[in-house]
Amino acid sequence: MIRKTISLMTLVCMVFGTVFTMSAQEDKSYMMWESIMLTPDYTNLKVLGDNMRAHNAKYHAEGPYDATVYNINTGPNSGKIIWMMGPMMFKHNDSRPSDDGHDEDWAGNVMPYIKKMHTVEYWKQDDDLSNTSMLAGSDGSDYPLQFVRYHEIEKGQGASVGVFLEMISSTIKAMEGENPWGVYWNEFRQGDLGRHVATVGFLKNWAEMDDDNNFKATFEKVHGKNKWQAFLELGDRTISNSWDEVWSYNAHMSGK
Repeated sequence: MIRKTISLMTLVCMVFGTVFTMSAQEDKSYMMWESIMLTPDYTNLKVLGDNMRAHNAKYHAEGPYDATVYNINTGPNSGKIIWMMGPMMFKHNDSRPSDDGHDEDWAGNVMPYIKKMHTVEYWKQDDDLSNTSMLAGSDGSDYPLQFVRYHEIEKGQGASVGVFLEMISSTIKAMEGENPWGVYWNEFRQGDLGRHVATVGFLKNWAEMDDDNNFKATFEKVHGKNKWQAFLELGDRTISNSWDEVWSYNAHMSGK
């Protein structure tokens, strides 16, 4: 269901110029996640899983420091894992776990079983564009699959981004049923890595990807049949590159 929605929309974006247009520091409150991509030592997966589970259960079990681990199942990063903490704000980094043996446990019991640590990113949720109210109070087990699409934004398209996103967001919110979907801005520039923004569809099972959610029909009801082609062309101008990943919730490593 969400896969077809996201595939129809070449989403989303940020004004990628000299200044970030959406800065977390400007908001009084917001939801943001720290995300670390890790390549595990495949010869010691059981030890890594048990040690990471113990670490997260002891040091990252609640509040802004709550940790969730996902396996990347598709795309260019298949086989890697995502360690995610939040929702949080930047200020929470000033008091993040570091005492009571936290750093020693991570360094001695987790990192020896990691082949490579990749970029550390901070993703801020766009509350206006996202459709995630139905996720309140849920944990990773409620929606164990996430369809993630990363986007690189074409330079000079800042003026068109707001229009494009509003058309997508209003369509998803008008579709029948519950369609949890989020927009997340990368809070730091990535250089050649791109990854300016990510959109996420939250799924209960793989079978949802076979469903036809009638995104186009809903779009035409909301915006008019004469707007569809212009919408597609706007997406082509705005997005310079995109790629998909499906993540699956790893309850064991999450310490749950």
